[in-house]
Parts: sequence; C-alpha cells; structure tokens
Amino acid sequence: MMVTVSAPRIEHHRDPLGIGESRPRLSWTITDAPTGWVQESYAIELTDGEGRTERIEVTSGDQVLAPWPTVALESRQRVAVQIRVKGTDGEWSDASVPTAVETGLLMPSDWQAKPVGAPWPEDADSDDRRPPLVRREFVAGDGLVRARLYASAHGLYEAEINGARVGLDALSPGWSVYRKRLRYYTYDVTDLIQSGTNAIGAWLGDGWYRGRLGWRGGFRNLFGSDLSFIGQLELIYADGRRETIATDDTWVAHESPIVRTGIYDGEDYDARAEHLGWSRAGFDDAGWQPVAVSERDPATLVAPTAPPVRCTQEVQPIAVLISPTGAHILDFGQNVVGRVRIRVTGPAGAKVRIRTSEVLQDGDIYTRPLREARSTDNYILAGRAEGEEWEPRFTFHGFRYVEIDGWPGDLAASVANGDLVARVYHTDLERTGWFDSSDARVNQLHENIVWGMRGNFVDLPTDCPQRDERVGWTGDIQVFGPTASFLYDVSGMLGGWLRDVATEQLPDGTIPWYVPVIPAHEMWTPIKPGAAWGDVATFLPWTLYERFGDRGIVAAQFDSAKRWVDLVESLAGPDRLWNEGFQLGDWLDPAAPPQDPADARTDRYLVATAYFARSARLLSHMAAVLDRTEDAERYAALADEVSAAFVRAYVSPDGRMTSDAQTAYALALKFELLSDPAQRAAAGSRLSDLVHEAGNRIATGFVGTPLLPDALTMSGHRDTAYDLLLEEECPSWLYQINMGATTIWERWDAMLPDGTVHPGTMTSFNHYALGAVGDWLHREVAGLSAVEPGYRTIRFAPRPGGGFTYAAATHTTPYGETSIEWELEFNQLRVRVSVPVGTHAVLDLVGQEPETVGHGEHERVVAIEGA
Repeated sequence: MMVTVSAPRIEHHRDPLGIGESRPRLSWTITDAPTGWVQESYAIELTDGEGRTERIEVTSGDQVLAPWPTVALESRQRVAVQIRVKGTDGEWSDASVPTAVETGLLMPSDWQAKPVGAPWPEDADSDDRRPPLVRREFVAGDGLVRARLYASAHGLYEAEINGARVGLDALSPGWSVYRKRLRYYTYDVTDLIQSGTNAIGAWLGDGWYRGRLGWRGGFRNLFGSDLSFIGQLELIYADGRRETIATDDTWVAHESPIVRTGIYDGEDYDARAEHLGWSRAGFDDAGWQPVAVSERDPATLVAPTAPPVRCTQEVQPIAVLISPTGAHILDFGQNVVGRVRIRVTGPAGAKVRIRTSEVLQDGDIYTRPLREARSTDNYILAGRAEGEEWEPRFTFHGFRYVEIDGWPGDLAASVANGDLVARVYHTDLERTGWFDSSDARVNQLHENIVWGMRGNFVDLPTDCPQRDERVGWTGDIQVFGPTASFLYDVSGMLGGWLRDVATEQLPDGTIPWYVPVIPAHEMWTPIKPGAAWGDVATFLPWTLYERFGDRGIVAAQFDSAKRWVDLVESLAGPDRLWNEGFQLGDWLDPAAPPQDPADARTDRYLVATAYFARSARLLSHMAAVLDRTEDAERYAALADEVSAAFVRAYVSPDGRMTSDAQTAYALALKFELLSDPAQRAAAGSRLSDLVHEAGNRIATGFVGTPLLPDALTMSGHRDTAYDLLLEEECPSWLYQINMGATTIWERWDAMLPDGTVHPGTMTSFNHYALGAVGDWLHREVAGLSAVEPGYRTIRFAPRPGGGFTYAAATHTTPYGETSIEWELEFNQLRVRVSVPVGTHAVLDLVGQEPETVGHGEHERVVAIEGA
C-alpha cells in the first residue's frame, strides 16, 4: 500500500500568505501506511514562480516542524512546497499536494506606506469622534499577474477596492503591544483589480488603539490620538514590473456614516450619510479633504502568527419575548460573542436601537454586569425602498438577549424571515478537540467550555467579552492553556501573544497582570509581581511545547521565563518562601466576600510559594529541552529547595496543611511538592475528606479549581473527583448547567438560585477560567493524553467512574487525528482507539499490563470487577 502525505503545514499558519518567517518550519501528516511502516527519510521539493524545482532529502523520522532546508526566503517570495517520504522499506511516496507559501514584507525598507487619516480637528476626550473614510484612485496597466494589499491601521480598518470588501477579517489589526508590534495583514486582491482606473479606500474605527479602555470610566488615546490607515497595494506585471500605491498625502478623507464606535459601547450608524460608490473609480470626491499624514516606524510592522478574527457562525433567534415593560427581546438561545446583523425596510430617519445583555432579570435584559459598557448599537435608516442591511464594523458584544427598539414593522415576522441574526466572531482557529459522554449534563458543560473559549479568544485571550474590561489577564490563560490547546490549534495565536508578554515584562522580570498593558495602569492597576498570573511566563510555553511539540516556543520564551523565576527568587530570599507583597491568591474562592475576591480560604503566600516551586521546575525542564545543562541543574536544585521550604512552612508531619483548604492540598499534590509518600497519601485523603465535607461542592477559586480533579485522581481518589464533577448544588459546574448556562461563568453563583444576578461588580457570564476542567475531562474521563511532546507518544487510559457508561474524545495532533471511544456494559469495558502514523501509543487499561501499539485502529475488551 502506498502511503499518502498531506499538503505541508507552514509553521502554525492556516493560510501561509504574507508570513513573517523567512525560514518557516514544515509539518505533514501521513495516512494509508501499512502496519509497521516507519518514516526513514523525507524530501522537500520547492518550486519557484519560474517553475524551477529544488529537492532536498533528509534522513530523519521527524514530520513536525522540520527545519527549512535551504536559503532563507526574501520579501514577497512565493514558492510551492511538496513533501515525499521514504519508509524503512526503501520506497518513496508520491509527492504531497503542494502548499503555496508567500512571505510578506520582511524588511522595514519594503514599506512606503504612511498612516493617513482625518485632517479635521477632534475632541480627543470625547466619545463622539466621527471616524473617517479614506480613498484614492489609481491606474492599473495591462498584463497584471498578481496584486497584494499589505494593510494595518492606528485603530481598526476594513479595506475596499472597486466597491468590494477586501478579506473577511474583522477588528483588524487587532490588539498588540502597539509601540513595538503592530500587525499587518496580506491580501490577495488580484481579482479585484481591473485594467484602467481603480479605487481603493478604507473604513476606520477607534478600536483598542485610541478608543475607551479600562474600567472605572476608562481612558482614551492610550496608544495614540490619530485614526489612520496604513495600506500598501503592490501590482506585479508579467514583465516583472512592480507598481506601488501606498497611503500618502495624495489620499483624501471624509466623515463616514459611522457617527461613533467603540469596543465597549457599540456603534452608531447614520445610513443617510452614506457615500454610495465611494470606493469605486469615478466617484466624485470633490468635497473630500486631503488626509493628515502621520508617522509609523516600519520596523514595528509585523506579520501575524495566527488567523484573524472572522465571523465563524450565524445564530438565529429562538424566541421573541415581550418584557413586563413592553420591550421586544430576542433570545438567541446561546450566549455568543459578536454582533447582530439586520435587514430592515422603513422611512428615512427611523432609528433601530439594539441593546445586548447576557441574562434576563425579572423578564427584562439585565445590564448591570456590563458596568459602564453601553453595549448598544443604533442604526438610522436611509429609507431605501429595496431595504437596507447593516452590521456594526468595529465593535463586539457578549450576549444572549437583544432588546430591539424602533423596529419598523412586525418584528416577529422579520425574525421568522431571517432578518435579524447573531454573527459569531472570534479568532478563526482550527478546531482540534471534541468530547462526548453518556452524561448529557457533562456534555453540556463541555459545550459551554467551547463556547466560553470562542467568546474570549477575540484576537487575544481575554477574561470576558461583554463588560468594560476585555483584557488579556495572564492568570486566566495560564490555567486554561491545556484545555485551549486540546480544543483548538492555539499554537500560533498564543505563541504570538507570549511575544507581547515578553515585550511588556518589566526590566526587573515582573510580568504584568494583563497583556497588552493599558498605559494608564498606574492609576488603578499598578504592575506588581503576582503568583499564578506572572507564572504564565513558564506554564504557558511549557503547555504549548507539550501539546504541539514546538521547541521554538521554548527557545523564544526561555529568557522571559528565566527573568520571572529569577525575580521571584530575589523576592523570596534565602528562606525560599514568597511570603510578602500583594497577591491575588486563589481568586474568587466561593467563600470570598463579593467585593474582596482575593480573600480566599487558602493563604495567598502558600499559593505564591507553591507556584514559585513549580515555575522553577518548569524552567529546569525548558532548559533541558534547549540543552542548557547548567541552567537545567540550577533550576532543578532551586525547585527542590523551594519545595522543601514549602513543606517546612505549610505542611505538618502528618500531612495536614496550615491552610486546611482544598486549594492548598491540590497545589501540594498537583505540583508534586510532597516528596514523602506518607505525606502525599495523607494530603490526598484529607483533600478527599474536605470535598465530601463540603457536600462535593467546589471550595476553590481560579487557582485551585483547575488542579483539584487531578489532585484527587493522582492521589487515588478518583471517585471523589467524579463526585465533585457531578455535584449539582451551588457551587458546582452542574449548578450552572441546571441554571441554564450556555457558557462558563466568572463566579460559581453568578446567578443565584432564585434567578437574580450576584450583587458583585465582577459578574461575567462568559469567563473561561473555571472551564479549565475540560482538560481533565479529555485526559481522565475519556482517557486521552500526550506522553511525549506533540503527542508523539499517546496514552489511552480510560478509568470509568461516576456512572459513566460511555465516553469519547478526538484530537487532531500535529501528527494527525487520534481518538478514543469506550463503552462499559455490565463488567466489560470495550475500548477503541486510533493512533496516527508517526506516533505510538500506550494502552493502559484497568487490570492489564500497559501495552505499546503502533499506528492504526485498535480495539480491546477487558473485564472490570465491580463495574
């Protein structure tokens, strides 16, 4: 049988157009390989635009992130990449389907574009700054073979050429550490260019760059006060000529129909002010003004490492409700993140108001949890007889319910006709993980975890998508990283975000609480070293290495991780205890007062010292991967010292801890801080007792919750872990399910049993951190986990419990799809697994010696006593 090789993957890109890597690494998967087949060599074939092919053969069994085999690519260079593989049988495969890879603008000198925007004076402190449209016309000659638009903005942009939208991305260029890294996107616009006169233009919006950011009223103009488009259109002709149309002082600007727009507050749009045909050739722009030209260091323009934000789904309303006050409310049946698109017909000047909320209270939309986010869109009709279609461009909302006011006509009939839909927006990551089980409640929990991740991966990993916050809290993604890495291919997105983490890191090694940092932070969130949040510098790179096998992420982040651990070492001092300074601790412990969520049952300094020990251990592992032997030994020794200090300070000889709380024991067990087997056993037993004493209800916050099920499992109390998972009384995961949740909540009791909303000001109904239990569902309930980085060795170890009779998980690893499905009937466990080519797996079944198997499909049936 001839093996089949997939089209190669270029770095972590879904679409390798305009990449920023001059020597991109290559990955491929293999199918149809006979039993026992092993790759011995591979050949990379590169074909340039002239049809010249270079073939490089490498003797290696690697197929994930193989190094670029030849000279570095230059700016704008385009090559087709194909892969062949040879097995130990000596036979070469056919060539894979080619992948076209094209670099972007790799050198600052490649850029001619300047930021261009509105020339009129604006009130910098006002929310009512009207954004501009910018445009220019140009002539294209005959013989065009390729056209590329390289685009970015100070603010947000959407480009058009000859009346057609360029790309499907939204909220571009996203939010990064703008002073150092402003992303640009590359678009193939060849089909939009016509011979003769053409027009190009862009919409602009404030976005994160200069719009209101931060709670307690927030701040404006944090990264700049100009609102500008940066665009460079390059036309390549058959004779090799390249013409460049770049943003400069030849462009013109005019007020757009967008009256105001903001991330928190929504968008107001007056369709009567539209300039029909403004991005087409021949449009009369006599009333437009010359643009204002700003400056941008082209060395700060970087290509993205992840897909952009796009609309990935449309959701129809499931009901039209009438509130006690007579308002019309659409129920979309799912808490989503995105925008509402409307199709409407009515008189000119009529205004449709769209207000969003995640929940209802007393039959009305309940907006108090939004705090100072207006979260309202307004559309003023132009009065066109053929009808009008509109969707906001430069905002997003978190909502299930939408109040519609001013709808001209029968709203229910319009809903039935599909005239109002919710469009779901998030970073367009590739889905890689699925879970199923015999318990419908747990399946809904997993679905909520997925929706929570989708709603909070809007260009960066945010903490909530609805209120006046939406920032990249480091602690949240630190705990959720393993779950995220199973559900979606987050390698490029989180790898890019970690670059921003390193950029924002202070000279002394401090990691900010959230990244990118809001420059006015010192007024209300001063940057201080904090455990669990700062430890994202070690935990997240290691997670990405374990799940994607990317040694490059470890190399790129090692210095940042080292500076963080070195800082904590200096703060802890010779006794190795980090027991001073501000800490968030086990944030949002259910026992904490509503307005003091750091006041947890577990000593915050116990938490800090435990994280210090674990980060030192992970840094040692990172050093070993990079063959930095001296560092590996030094930080392993440091981890041992901190672990010993932790035990002396916080653990008694009988295994009891100074904080007799679930999080304390979970940290000690999961972070492997207890070297004495008797102490480990005692700690596990006490943790299990604490869970049962609490009625199997959660007694942990952001830090303890992700660790708790694993700590129980690894200490021999799997049944207790299942009891915890399946508890329905508050606080618990299934309490939220029974209360109708469709995403993960910030607080266990965000909605109280009587249906009212928690009185705290931090009450988000879409907050992924507590959904970190998803990783335990995948590894322990379904039984699928990685033993070697990138799943090169897979472990299948189902351990039925909790009344489950069926569970399944599927994951697209870097080597291809792997899956497990098990069924329990009477006392027989039937297990089916699939192992991708290039890997092997360990079947670790109850009562059986572990068995190593190669690629392919495998099925086993074993007896389980007492099942």
